[in-house]
Amino acid sequence: MKSSAGADIGIVGLAVMGENLVLNMESKGFRVACYNRTVTKVDEFVSGRGKGKNIVGCRSIEELSAALAKPRKVMLMVKAGKAVDDFIDLLLPHLQKGDIIIDGGNSHFPDTIRRTAYVESKGMLYIGTGVSGGEEGALLGPSIMPGGSPAAWPHVKPIFQKIAAHTDKGEPCCDWVGENGAGHFVKMVHNGIEYGDMQMICETYQMMSAGLGMSNAEMHKIFAKWNKGALDSYLIEITRDILGHTDEEGNEVVDLILDTAGQKGTGKWTVVAALDEGMPLTLIGEAVFARCLSAMKDERVKAAKTLKGPTLKLRGDRKRMVEDLMLALYASKVVSYAQGYQLMRSAAKTYGWNLNNGGIALMWRGGCIIRSAFLGRIKEAFDRNPNLENLLLDPFFKRVMTNAQDSWRRVVTAAVKAGIPIPAIGAALSYYDGYRTARLPANLLQAQRDYFGAHTYERVDKPRGKFFHTNWTGRGGTTSASTYVV
Repeated sequence: MKSSAGADIGIVGLAVMGENLVLNMESKGFRVACYNRTVTKVDEFVSGRGKGKNIVGCRSIEELSAALAKPRKVMLMVKAGKAVDDFIDLLLPHLQKGDIIIDGGNSHFPDTIRRTAYVESKGMLYIGTGVSGGEEGALLGPSIMPGGSPAAWPHVKPIFQKIAAHTDKGEPCCDWVGENGAGHFVKMVHNGIEYGDMQMICETYQMMSAGLGMSNAEMHKIFAKWNKGALDSYLIEITRDILGHTDEEGNEVVDLILDTAGQKGTGKWTVVAALDEGMPLTLIGEAVFARCLSAMKDERVKAAKTLKGPTLKLRGDRKRMVEDLMLALYASKVVSYAQGYQLMRSAAKTYGWNLNNGGIALMWRGGCIIRSAFLGRIKEAFDRNPNLENLLLDPFFKRVMTNAQDSWRRVVTAAVKAGIPIPAIGAALSYYDGYRTARLPANLLQAQRDYFGAHTYERVDKPRGKFFHTNWTGRGGTTSASTYVV
């Protein structure tokens, strides 16, 4: 093993992501110390993929700490949850004031808020950072979303911004997000948007395959064409590749895959956070529930034999329907990001974060799973108006929605008539219509709440903030509930 003097950063955890980050950092000129709880993994790595490189293999936490230049920077690439807390407690006795612990896993942001306070109380600094891009991104350049102790950022900035993906203009897809759990919150929303994007693409695929009877080869060509236009993105690109992939026996692999989707929980976290914030994250919510429904495979097979519906065939001009699907997918994508940004804006107020919305779009522009040309448009929108309340109100995106309107409605109508479920695209249209409606039927809902629970209501002819109760039956009296929650 090499001399252990003065490593720039230490990595704990040598699974695929950890190994690839070590190799990425070393390839950018940094000296990296590494440790894994199963120490044979360290030996295998430094004598295998890391052989001959500027990497220091360590067989203990003590050895790792001694290998690092001060202030020490130790990045945990371990499973989210208890393992992070365990390693923090293992590290702290071997660190000094001003040293930095970094959690690069998919931790839940409330845990990062708690851990930041805990590590700072011991005199050290803490960063919780989202890292997106999978194993390839970790090796070649991920999107990195750090938050935590602001004083830690200048020490890790040169490393993180050098190893991150870069835009065509050379801008790093990494910048400081905000205090305590801000970085992991933004990564969580990223993952929620990823759920939505994937579900909408799958709904589009279902409309083409089940509705229009298109072959995988035909759909492969369509997604290849879309990837050269406004929908240019990593997820459209890989969908193109998947639809064109055959195995060694000539089978189209996508047709052999069981239709039950898995999930690791970050989509659910995003939806729960939206409920906590009172934000209508309807599209991502439907994407999460669509995965839950897909997992009910045995029940669906039974139901398919007894529950009746229309034939799964779309009528009309096939070419026009494909064009409509492209516009509906694009418009729904705008809604997904609009909802995600509304959630981040609300959480920033709740937790006191100063989020740079345009900067977040830039961080997502390369390296991550949701990277797309579309994100450049979002950055431009926030450059035009940093205080933009909703992406739908930006001039560019208003034009997009106007241009997509008829196609979007034709797609949803055709899906309903054909009995093809499109929960995410349908939810996106419902949100758009709800957001642009000046008067929703919530007046009746408030009357119902007041009728059965004396929950009170506001009036259109009185100032906001003044509440009223009606004795609807003549028997209820004048007592009303003491709290009012919108």
